[in-house]
Amino acid sequence: MSITNSLNYIFFLFILGTVAQAQNIKGIVTDEEGQPIENAYVYNLNASSHTHSLSNGSFVLEKNNLGDSITIGLLGYEKATVIVAKDYFQNRLEIVLISKAILLSELIINEQVNAMNSISKVDLETSPVNSSQEILRKIPGLIIGQHAGGGKAEQIFLRGFDIDHGTDINLSVDGMPVNMVSHAHGQGYSDLHFIIPETINSINFGKGPYDADKGDFATAGYVGFNTKDNINGSEVSLSYGQFGSLRTLGMFDLLKNNKRSNAYVALEYIEFDGPYDSPQNFNRVNLFGKFSTYLKGNDKLSLTVSHFTSRWDASGQIPQRAIDSGLISRFGSIDDTEGGNTSRSNINVSYDAQLKDDLQFKSNVFYSKYDFELYSNFTFFLEDPINGDQIRQFESRNIFGFNTAFIKDTQVGNVETKITSGFGLRYDMVNDVELSHTKDRNETLGYLAFGDVNETNMFGFMKAEFQLNKFVISPALRLDYFKFMYNDNLVTAYETLSETKTTVSPKLNFYFNQNKNLQWFLKSGIGFHSNDTRVVVAKSGEDILPKAYGADLGAIWKPFPKMVVNSALWYLFLEQEFVYVGDGGVVEPSGKSERYGLDVGLRYQFTDWLYFNTDATFTHARSVEEPSGANYIPLAPDLTLTGGLAINDLNGFSAGIRYRFIDDRPANEDNSIVAKGYLVTDLNINYALNKNISFGMAIENLFDTEWNETQFATETRLQSEINPVDEIHFTPGTTFFIKGMVSYKF
Repeated sequence: MSITNSLNYIFFLFILGTVAQAQNIKGIVTDEEGQPIENAYVYNLNASSHTHSLSNGSFVLEKNNLGDSITIGLLGYEKATVIVAKDYFQNRLEIVLISKAILLSELIINEQVNAMNSISKVDLETSPVNSSQEILRKIPGLIIGQHAGGGKAEQIFLRGFDIDHGTDINLSVDGMPVNMVSHAHGQGYSDLHFIIPETINSINFGKGPYDADKGDFATAGYVGFNTKDNINGSEVSLSYGQFGSLRTLGMFDLLKNNKRSNAYVALEYIEFDGPYDSPQNFNRVNLFGKFSTYLKGNDKLSLTVSHFTSRWDASGQIPQRAIDSGLISRFGSIDDTEGGNTSRSNINVSYDAQLKDDLQFKSNVFYSKYDFELYSNFTFFLEDPINGDQIRQFESRNIFGFNTAFIKDTQVGNVETKITSGFGLRYDMVNDVELSHTKDRNETLGYLAFGDVNETNMFGFMKAEFQLNKFVISPALRLDYFKFMYNDNLVTAYETLSETKTTVSPKLNFYFNQNKNLQWFLKSGIGFHSNDTRVVVAKSGEDILPKAYGADLGAIWKPFPKMVVNSALWYLFLEQEFVYVGDGGVVEPSGKSERYGLDVGLRYQFTDWLYFNTDATFTHARSVEEPSGANYIPLAPDLTLTGGLAINDLNGFSAGIRYRFIDDRPANEDNSIVAKGYLVTDLNINYALNKNISFGMAIENLFDTEWNETQFATETRLQSEINPVDEIHFTPGTTFFIKGMVSYKF
């Protein structure tokens, strides 16, 4: 062969190799309405390369050759398959997924970005909620209770914690924080009542201190709610029931049939008196609006505005001895002038961009204006036998902040790697934080605390995910800086008390996808919950950011096509359960504590329309520094159980029965006072007459159980008593309660 022919042959082989070389494919995934779909799983069956679509629907799939088969799927959509053609390498591949009913049999564990969050989406779709209180109950193993007339934030129980109103759980909505630092009523106070449940699209949650992008209060876990970008049509609904129950809702689609932009508004109004002898006179107004649009390059810009306000009266916690003596009924009160007012206005702007093929940018900027006023009487006439012990807690707050994250897909050697890094800021300016002694809401007898709080939290984090065949190794690091400032308005001389603190929170998580339907995980990490500014400056910076050390070992398993089982053995150690108690204006350092337990969940879809789920949490919770027998953690449950059975769209008929159980638990440190457990069952039934009109009925406490919704061991004195008594005080749970609903979609 001549030199010329040899060179031509080599050149031909080079060109052939270049053409045959595996190439990247860029694409976008949308639904039938042209709306981008996030987290769709894109998989090359021949090369075994895979990726997920981003928030703007785009994706980049590597290692593709002509003739390869690519599947695109997501739970709740029909799977699509395409054969790689030549023009796919030059032009953007556009995939349209057709929506369908969510079926558990179509869930593939190793295709999910987060399998547990996908499972919670199944729960949400098969059993929708119609109150902001019920939203938190969609978190497996989480139980809530109300004890102040419906307007106060719920008490939360999770993994052996009485979290109170949010001390050990990080809550957010569209990246905007819900927890209130240095709150007038208690650290981490979280009022979710500004959420209209029909606007919720998905719930992102995790248990334990293992996520680098979650900071303050993320010890027992975190919950992030994401609202819908579009509602696909307008709707008005009305519900009416016993105890003066009334709810009306209007949701209006403002930009129908617009593939690039969406806008809608929602308005909710609620009234409720409750079964109490002294009516709650509760009402709430919620207004929510959201606009989102896709810019050049399919970058996404969203603007959300919302406002809610509520007022209520409350009967408060009552002592058992007052009922036994005939002084009051089970639904009576010692001080029926309790109650309050609260409001919150929010502006949230988010921007998601694709900076490069391998680099995403996510951000949001937020502002909240928040006002709070609460009247309570926990000890009756213990301190003031003449006027009583009613207290007022008040604050007016402004919150400013932003979050950013950069997500980079790269390689370290031959290892596929995803690196997520970000930083952010939260600044709280709280004026007139007040704790005062009052009478009948209209007379201030004296100030116990009164001042202004300024608190800053700056943070940065970095997380890596190394893909080693079936293994994923994910180390992470978070850095938080706090500055606490307080001006005491009860002292004559002006003085700003301040403290600063920085903390580092490392995480290390392992995942092993044994097969497409079995994932093992080992998670470990350090988290923290911050202390109240007033406590921090008073104690000269002691115990500012007590740390939490945790570990989880578990699995998500799909043993049969229609069954999913999740389980986790977990451990959590807290350096200090040290929280400012706003009810009494005092600090209760509880010392070191440890909790360990077992989470077990089961979901089974008998048919396309019949769905069952249940979650159980077994916990051992104890103080570390106290002797055995005196080391119980008050109100820490050792067994909780939630679940239900749902019928979903059976010829227009839908129904669900839900239950929640919490066992007897210690109300004080030596377990001499016990808070009684309960099992409560709720029922809902709905029928769609046609595509526009539907009717429904909801029953709370179906079996008319006598139960105590929230309970506390408290030392109190009635006006007729000489000596105080330490016993259980409780808020009675609602009796059998029925309401009817009608809705019209257009």
